[in-house]
Amino acid sequence: MRIGRRPQASHSEAPRITDHERTAAWQAQSLLLNYPDERLLEHRPLLRSAVRALPDALGEPLAGFLDHVDATPLTELAADYVATFDHKKRFSPYLTYFAYGDTRKRGMALLRFTHAYRAAGQRLDDGELPDHLAVVLEFAATVDARIGQRLLTEHRAGLELIRLGLHEAGSPWAGVLDSVRATLPPLGRREHEAVAKLVAQGPPEEEVGLEPYATATDQGVNQ
Repeated sequence: MRIGRRPQASHSEAPRITDHERTAAWQAQSLLLNYPDERLLEHRPLLRSAVRALPDALGEPLAGFLDHVDATPLTELAADYVATFDHKKRFSPYLTYFAYGDTRKRGMALLRFTHAYRAAGQRLDDGELPDHLAVVLEFAATVDARIGQRLLTEHRAGLELIRLGLHEAGSPWAGVLDSVRATLPPLGRREHEAVAKLVAQGPPEEEVGLEPYATATDQGVNQ
């Protein structure tokens, strides 16, 4: 895994944003990081309105992505999404992958997401893993901002690796990750070190899979 130079400044100072602006940004980011379908096209006017009301650090990257949506046929946009997020692990939208790879520890980390959602009264749709970035952003925007931000912050290294990789690849979704980054506290020294370690070594590679998560859900976690 090789990532080029960081495309933005050091982000040493977080933009001053209100709680309402942060949750509005998370809601827009969630919609833009879902698989693009007719609903995205239907929501464009609402998204444009919401994005215009955001501070520049949050709104400008999202406006740029919406410009790309306007200029790109839906079939092409959907194919690019699949090629980017479904076929390349370096851009995986599943946050626990970067911390744990496909190991048993990842299965337990997924349970932590599920338990956090259940504690807030939230149930996931069948078939969706709880650590998908769009799911976490929607939860943070509409259910519990404090817990949602904590989950995002705990996976800053993975988020940053996705962002850097998308920039290196010239992906239009890079701007959406820039906006996500701007909603969170600045990266600390340990987080920068974690990013550097991920760049150098990649996620853990124990060939075990997600068995603990599947077993626990079978026993009633999602009932």
